[in-house]
Amino acid sequence: MNAAPREPLYQNRRCTLNLQDKSIATQAVHGGQDRPLPGAGRSWVPTSTPIYQTSSFMYDNAETMAAIFEGKIQGYVYGRFGTPTGDALQRAVALLEGGDIAVGFASGMAAVHAALLASGLSAGDTLLSAQDLYGATQSLFLQVLSRMGVHVHLLDVTDHAAVAQALATRRPKVLYVETMSNPLLKIADLPALARLAHDHGALFLVDSTFTSPYLVQPLRHGADMVIHSATKYLGGHGDVTGGVVVASAQWEAGLNSMARLVGGVLSPHDAWLIQRGIKTLPLRMQRQCQNAATIAQALMSHPLVARVIYPGLPGHPQHNLAERLFRDGLGGAMVSFELADGSRQRVLHFFNNLRLCIPATTLGDVYTLLLHPATSSHSYLTPEQRQAVGIGDGLVRLSAGIEDVADIIADLDQALRAL
Repeated sequence: MNAAPREPLYQNRRCTLNLQDKSIATQAVHGGQDRPLPGAGRSWVPTSTPIYQTSSFMYDNAETMAAIFEGKIQGYVYGRFGTPTGDALQRAVALLEGGDIAVGFASGMAAVHAALLASGLSAGDTLLSAQDLYGATQSLFLQVLSRMGVHVHLLDVTDHAAVAQALATRRPKVLYVETMSNPLLKIADLPALARLAHDHGALFLVDSTFTSPYLVQPLRHGADMVIHSATKYLGGHGDVTGGVVVASAQWEAGLNSMARLVGGVLSPHDAWLIQRGIKTLPLRMQRQCQNAATIAQALMSHPLVARVIYPGLPGHPQHNLAERLFRDGLGGAMVSFELADGSRQRVLHFFNNLRLCIPATTLGDVYTLLLHPATSSHSYLTPEQRQAVGIGDGLVRLSAGIEDVADIIADLDQALRAL
């Protein structure tokens, strides 16, 4: 009870810990956990980041708060301007992605919007984008940004000659891609596209939701900003909605300004849930990628499946690229496939037959999840737009969970055979 305080031991152990040279598994567990030293009159600190569930903060004197508002000193004043819990998450994600800074948002779409606004994209500018995108992202570009005077041009970013020509003739402000496209799982050649974009004076923005920082870190391949729907693999448990943008220090002021002025900020509780999820990200991703590879092989030989799309399969058009880009040559945790004689009703019937796997409009959870793009993620698009990018009514997107893979395959098989 009368032992000497342990503050010096704590300070030596934590404040000198350098996570930059640690493996991603260690970074995921300890990232953002540079806890404050014990304050006056106490010698304890929490081992887990607390949830600072407050909308405002107070200080001993008004001068301190004024100095924080003026940017002269660091601190917290109002929830929309940042919280300690949110900052802990942001430090953790920045560490995993190899970025200087990260800024959290209330959803992945809020993060996409903020990143584009922070890039300086405005009326009269051109946004050059992959045509293979999450449906809501494409709708944001075509329905919202276009109405505000931004010229949007969509193209197949696996065709580098077409990308180079569009960059040269259209002179876009931004080239925007998904590392692994939703839902057709095309892989963007990040190093090549970054070079093309920068050679033509464009910024290169990458949505890396499908791969997470465990598989690839786009900033290390030339991206200017990386965007995640943290709802997916970062959170990983289907209990939180959020987004995050990671970038170099030069973008910090602009991203923070977008968060504060547009207001799509992440709540302390959601930030805490996402950071808790990140601690098991490497473990989950390893199992999910292994399960996805086994599921893809099983579906390849199933008589009621017409086509399987999985970057880990040798027949995938970007299989070799995925092996080069992704950690340990993994193919990711997403599988897309088409039902034989597929129709909207046949897919919905298949979903109704599932008992273990869950039909739900999300991905990256510990559960195995299936989605019908034509009636959910890409229902924003017209049938003609879906057809143009290759999304038919029989296409199914599967996000592999961490269940026993034999149980997953058995459930898929019984649901297919019950058609």
